[in-house]
Amino acid sequence: MLRIKLLIIAIAILISAFDASTQQVLTLEDAMNIALENSPDIKQSRINMEQNREYLNAQLFMLKSRFSLDVTPIEYSNTQTYNDYFSKWNTTENIGSNGTLVIQQPIKWTDGTLSLRNKFGYQDNYSEASNSSYTGFDNNLYLSYNQPLFTYNRTKMNLKKQELALENSTLAYSIQMLSIERLVTQAFYSIYQKQMSVRIAQEDFDNQKVSLDIIRSKVEGGLSAQEELLQGELNYATSNSNLDNAKVDLENAKDQFKKLIGVSLYDEIEISTDIQYKPVLVDLEKAIQNGLAQRLELNQRQIDLNNAEFDLIATSATNEFRGNVDLSVGIMGNNENFANIYDKPTKSPQVGITFSIPIFDWGERKARIRAAELEVESREMDIKNLENDIVINIRQIYRNLQNLNTQIAIAEQNEKNAQLTYEINLERYKNGDLTSIDLERYQNQLSQKKMDRANALINYKLELLNLKIQSLWDFENGSSFVPQELQNNIKSSK
Repeated sequence: MLRIKLLIIAIAILISAFDASTQQVLTLEDAMNIALENSPDIKQSRINMEQNREYLNAQLFMLKSRFSLDVTPIEYSNTQTYNDYFSKWNTTENIGSNGTLVIQQPIKWTDGTLSLRNKFGYQDNYSEASNSSYTGFDNNLYLSYNQPLFTYNRTKMNLKKQELALENSTLAYSIQMLSIERLVTQAFYSIYQKQMSVRIAQEDFDNQKVSLDIIRSKVEGGLSAQEELLQGELNYATSNSNLDNAKVDLENAKDQFKKLIGVSLYDEIEISTDIQYKPVLVDLEKAIQNGLAQRLELNQRQIDLNNAEFDLIATSATNEFRGNVDLSVGIMGNNENFANIYDKPTKSPQVGITFSIPIFDWGERKARIRAAELEVESREMDIKNLENDIVINIRQIYRNLQNLNTQIAIAEQNEKNAQLTYEINLERYKNGDLTSIDLERYQNQLSQKKMDRANALINYKLELLNLKIQSLWDFENGSSFVPQELQNNIKSSK
């Protein structure tokens, strides 16, 4: 029996040790790092950014020289043709092989293409019509250049579009990081509020316990009526229930927080923070100027405007007058002996100019251009509206911060007054000059003033974070708040 008890005790110790080892004490910075690593939205934004970076790399690689080789190892044909003059069918048989090497170099600045081609072949041909055959080699080497005329540079535009796509996805990734920071900070301070509620409820419960002991001793000594003891027991039970409710709310908030930052729901976590009130001097004009200069959403709207302008250029090319120039210079040779293939070379220069001239399109081009112009106007209005929203939001946050400074000062004084009032009335209660119902009212007042002060401090911290996100300037540290990863990604894309 003793061994069984010892075994049970050992198991209990191991379980408690395991629970203690899995408990995590998280600061706000720890929680933020975990969320940035585990958040599905962050992962998706990161994948999208990497995808656009690879698309840009592919677009840049397309500007380099491209090599291709087409090889036909064997080619055989046997055809019959009818000769009207002799009224006779003739057979032609051909066996051959060939290969073509092509080197193409796109020209970014002109949208042209420079090509070098070399086609080498061998053929063994017999014609029944002439009763003759030919066996030999041939080689055709030529340099050509193709240049579009009177149209926009598609190569440069496609490259610029891909650069903007990468910048846009990088901005979206950084905005998602800021959004996660806001959500995690709000949830973190929400848990802090719950912890404060538990602490205040625990203090209230301890005070109620003291009050109950006092009234019990008074009733037993015949100094107070039995009803006072019943009321004290009721206050004690209510305080105990409030403490339990506060603990339940705290555990529920922790579960939601664990889900948000991406840790196991079965891990035990604890929040570690110490909110100290440090007034921050905020320059409203600085906040507005920095917000208008660096807000990521404004950059995104500008990218949308650039893309709309590119679409307008492309739309203007609908049914356009355009031309095309083809230049080619080459040398061709053939001989039955490979070594003598260029004994009698043939030069083959070519030049051609082609024009595409639209005549009548029933107004299609004009309508498409107008629609594209309206899209540009819409994007310009989006930028203006967002600028106004930024100014309004920063001004609102600034006013809230000024108001919260006053509220914090008032809340601190109210807490001091409530604490002093409670201590005075507790002495009156001990002396029998106050009922338990009256003391309960002072206790509730003290608890409420403590929560008011904690809430005012949390709201101040959240508004400072909101101002930092809206203006991208950290007034607490006096530095820019453009995410470093955004700066690195934009630099690497240029």
